[in-house]
Amino acid sequence: MAKQPTALQPTQDAPKTYTTLETTAEIEFVEKKSVFLAVAAPVKSEEEAQELIRARRKQMPDATHHVFGYTLKGGVLARYSDDGEPQGTAGMPVLDTIRKSGADDALVIVTRYFGGTLLGAGGLVRAYAHAAKLALEAAHIVTYETYAELAVSCSYSDYQKLSALLPRFGAVIDDTDFADCVTVCFAIKAPLVPDLEAALQEMSNGAVKAEALGERFDYR
Repeated sequence: MAKQPTALQPTQDAPKTYTTLETTAEIEFVEKKSVFLAVAAPVKSEEEAQELIRARRKQMPDATHHVFGYTLKGGVLARYSDDGEPQGTAGMPVLDTIRKSGADDALVIVTRYFGGTLLGAGGLVRAYAHAAKLALEAAHIVTYETYAELAVSCSYSDYQKLSALLPRFGAVIDDTDFADCVTVCFAIKAPLVPDLEAALQEMSNGAVKAEALGERFDYR
């Protein structure tokens, strides 16, 4: 069933951007014979974050520490654990690194295998922060923006012009239906909609218009 048209503009309280992790990624580095294995993952709830932490502990039961930090709901909810490391030397540096990255709904778990050499408080802070930073970079921090979902129906001759026009607006093509006319469903950044409408009018002498279908977060 085709989407029903909805209001194009976001509600006043809706966020304009959303920064999070694109994927789950893991890194490893060694500091004075201690092995640090860090995984960064996007999470949508505290339950999901805690489940991943439990799975990590189960996966590596012989590790010395499983330090973690996560932030959710725009930073309203944040948790961390030193997991046996000296207070303030592990979990908080991991959480601070997540916050500094700007990523929301993000979890980082840093697993440490002790190598026999003490790192000291400063060394632990630097090692855990560095591990978190590397994991976050590997997971790719992306910023989603508000995209307007649109549909344009046009003749086959105008479709050739439309095909050349849409890339100029960074359009994400969702679907193209070839019937008596061509209907293209796509999304563009919401602030670009007025410019696109003007370009469509110029392209077709006012015959082709964009129909608003809805909104979503997306990124290019």
